[in-house]
Amino acid sequence: MTTKKKAILFDLDGTLLDTAPDMADAANRVLADYNLPPLTEQQIQANTSMGAKGLLTAGFGTIPEHLDFMALRAAFLRYYQEKICVNTSLYHGVAALLEQLEARDIAWGIMTNKPGFLTDMLLPFFPPLLRAQTIVCGDTLAVAKPHPEPLLHASKLLGIDHRNCIYIGDIEKDMIAAKAANMTGYVAGWGYIGDEHTPSDWHAHGILNHPSDIITVICD
Repeated sequence: MTTKKKAILFDLDGTLLDTAPDMADAANRVLADYNLPPLTEQQIQANTSMGAKGLLTAGFGTIPEHLDFMALRAAFLRYYQEKICVNTSLYHGVAALLEQLEARDIAWGIMTNKPGFLTDMLLPFFPPLLRAQTIVCGDTLAVAKPHPEPLLHASKLLGIDHRNCIYIGDIEKDMIAAKAANMTGYVAGWGYIGDEHTPSDWHAHGILNHPSDIITVICD
C-alpha cells in the first residue's frame, strides 16, 4: 500500500466534531432573550458550520438594523463558553481514522475557522484531537477561510508541500479555500450539509460518506 498524499488537514465543526447541539443551544439562548422561537433542526443542520453568524441570522431571519450584531455574537460566545461541551461528540469513526493515519505515518492537522480560545477550550474534551500535529484557527492569521492562506500556513507548520495535502471540510468555503490553496478537497458528507446545499457543485475532488473513506482516497 503506497501513500498518495502526505498530509490531511481537517475542518473541526461538522468534520471531526458534532458541535451542533451545544452551538445551537447557545444560539437559542440568544434568540430567547428576544422572545424568538428556537432554531429548527433544518436550520441547525444548515448553519452550524457558519458559526454564530449563520445560526443567529437563521434565527432572526435578518438581523434587525437596531441590533448590534457584534453584541449578539458576544452573547452567543458567552453562552457557548458556559456549556461548550455538554452534548458535543466526536463523529463515529474519527478516532479510528486518526489511529490509522498515524499508523501509516501520515501527518494530520486541524484548520478551523473556530476562534482559537474556543478551540483551546473544546479540544481537551477529546484527547485524540490533541494529537494533531498542527492546529490553525480562524484568528491565527489576519484572514480566515475561504482565503487559502490558513491552509497554506498549516501545511508549512507540518513541513509538507501544500500540493501534497488533502483538506476535508463540510461547507462550500472549505472547498473554495482548498482549491485556492492548490490542495485536494473532499467534502465530509457526514457533516452539516443542509437540504438546500449542493455539494456536487462545490468543485470538490469528491464527497465522502464516512471518515473511514479517507483511507481509501489516500492509499492505493
